[in-house]
Amino acid sequence: MTQISKALLLAAAMIGIALLAVAGIVPEQVAQFAPMALLAIFPTAWLGSGSDSCTRAA
Repeated sequence: MTQISKALLLAAAMIGIALLAVAGIVPEQVAQFAPMALLAIFPTAWLGSGSDSCTRAA
């Protein structure tokens, strides 16, 4: 999975949680902290993997 795909999937998950909160399915308190939790759970989606950047620079 490419870095762009990971970032788009993360963004889609954040938007999905926001829409579920607007619909009243997800509590507001959960939706408020969900983006930060997703970033903590899936750091490679926004930080990338360290090995790829090192090999491309050389």
